[in-house]
Amino acid sequence: MDPSRTPSPLHRPDGQPVRILVVDDEPDVTDVLAAVVAGEGWQVRTAADGMSALAAARDFRPDAVILDWMLPDLDGLRVLSALRREAPRVCVLFLTARDAVEDRVAGITAGGDDYVTKPYSIEEVLARLRGLLRRAGMSAEPSTHQLTVGELVMDEDAREVQRAGVPVELSRTEFELLRFLMRNPRRVLSKDQILDRVWAYDFGGRAHIVELYISYLRKKIDSGRTPMIHTVRGVGYVLKPDTP
Repeated sequence: MDPSRTPSPLHRPDGQPVRILVVDDEPDVTDVLAAVVAGEGWQVRTAADGMSALAAARDFRPDAVILDWMLPDLDGLRVLSALRREAPRVCVLFLTARDAVEDRVAGITAGGDDYVTKPYSIEEVLARLRGLLRRAGMSAEPSTHQLTVGELVMDEDAREVQRAGVPVELSRTEFELLRFLMRNPRRVLSKDQILDRVWAYDFGGRAHIVELYISYLRKKIDSGRTPMIHTVRGVGYVLKPDTP
C-alpha cells in the first residue's frame, strides 16, 4: 500500500456508514480493532464470546464480522454457521492462530470469506476487510473527503490542512495523526490506540513517540490560538472544536 495515501472510506448503498462487529475474547485485541474500525468512519460493536456475538449481530445487523476462531463458549465455525443462517450475506473475516491448510480450508468451506493468521498487522486486517466490503457492494463516498472540526479543515485527497483559512504544513506522520484525531472528534484516544492506527505496529511500549508527535501538532495547530488538542491525564488525547 502506498503510505502517502489512505483508501477512501466505504459506505453502504443507502449512504449509511458500514457496520462492523468485532468478536474476540481478548479485550486488548477488541479495543484496538474497534478503534481502527471507528477511525475508518465505520460503526462498530464488539463481543467477547460466541453467544454475545450472535445477540449483537441480531441487534446491530453488521455488514462484516471480524471473528476470532477460538472463543470461550462456541468456536468460530459454530458462530459462523449460526451467522450464515440469519444473515447469509454478511462478510466474515477470520482471525486465527491456526496455519494448517486443513484448518484454512475448513474455515472457507464453512462459509468464511477470508482469514488472517496471527500475529497479523492492522493494515493487513483493514486491507482484507476493505476488499470483502467492496465485493459485497460497499463503495467509496462520492464526496471530496473533507474533514471539518471547528475551524480546522482537512482535504484528505489533496492532503491539505487549514485552520481558520490559514494553510498548515504537516509531515506525512503528522497528517496521519491529525486525520485520526479529526475522524474521532471529542473522543479520548489512548496512546496505544494511536500507535496501532498511525504507525500500524507495536513500538514496544515507546509511547513517547506519540507524545513527541502530539507536541509537533500542537506547535502547528494550536500555537497562538485556542487549543484544540487536549491531554486527558492518564488516558490519552482528544481533539475538540475551538468553539462550543
